[in-house]
Amino acid sequence: MSRRCAAKKRVVKPDAIYSSVVVSALINKVMKDGKKNIARGIVYQALEMVQSKLGVEITEILERVMVNAMPSLEVKPRRVGGSTYQVPVEVREDRRKTLALRWIVGNARKRGEKNTYNRLAGELIDTYGNVGSTVKQKENLQKMAEANKAFAHYRW
Repeated sequence: MSRRCAAKKRVVKPDAIYSSVVVSALINKVMKDGKKNIARGIVYQALEMVQSKLGVEITEILERVMVNAMPSLEVKPRRVGGSTYQVPVEVREDRRKTLALRWIVGNARKRGEKNTYNRLAGELIDTYGNVGSTVKQKENLQKMAEANKAFAHYRW
């Protein structure tokens, strides 16, 4: 990792159909081995499925899903003396979005439905309803941060 200058953030372009940066980022997370067209098909099918089941605009669905999945606190290890403490820190906005999308896609892949788009749709519906493994993962992280609040003074 270079110490000379910080890496430049790449701007994610909005997708063609919904003009949404979140959909574009979701497509990039679902993509494997550079097969973006397959990832687009999976995401668009999943979004259509979610919209037909919930009967709500896709932009509203994604907004609520992201709010329900984004953590506000996380813990980072900090070495003080001979011991390592889990120090709670606030999560930056870009990292919050990244973590939320990573968890949604990761938990969708672990689900038992037959097709990937069914898995992703199921995970999006669960997260929209504030239930499911993504929300549980977020709550576990928040609980860990609350439990280690005593070490907050070690923040840097």
